[in-house]
Amino acid sequence: MRRSIAGMAVAVASVAQAAVPALPVMVTEAMPGLEAAGNHHFRYLLFHVYDATLWAPQGRWTPTGPFALDIRYALDIRGRDLSKRSIEEMRKQGRDDAAKLARWAAEMDRVFPDIKAGDRLVGVHVPGLGARFYGARGLLGTVRDEEFASAFFDIWLADRTSEPAMRRALLGTGAR
Repeated sequence: MRRSIAGMAVAVASVAQAAVPALPVMVTEAMPGLEAAGNHHFRYLLFHVYDATLWAPQGRWTPTGPFALDIRYALDIRGRDLSKRSIEEMRKQGRDDAAKLARWAAEMDRVFPDIKAGDRLVGVHVPGLGARFYGARGLLGTVRDEEFASAFFDIWLADRTSEPAMRRALLGTGAR
């Protein structure tokens, strides 16, 4: 009986992992060796908004290491709305330098395209550089600011995120 329960758990875990699409080739070429750490199906009220997967070396995330956050959208969202929402979340986490937030909003407006349901946006944390963002056609842009990268990825991954259940799911079994 124990073997069949354990076997079923492994089979379910394998199916869950198989459901996560691989990172786009352009991301794996730029950042080889990333493995899925965890994923989350995000809903707001009754609406499926996106599915997110965190990718890190050996599936183990560290805030200062290389990693990718892959978001696959279920709704149409304007790029400027993504920027605005990101700034709101940064403010909730205590970022309050108005000039810096305005500069970061302008950088995101430059990089984030309008999203259609089914589109994918992959943010890559590049230690010592900042963040790179990829879409279906390749590199969308780079924000060369490590503080921005930290603030941006903290929206999902910081202890003080507004979505702690999502953070736990993205990190796999919890904070590592």
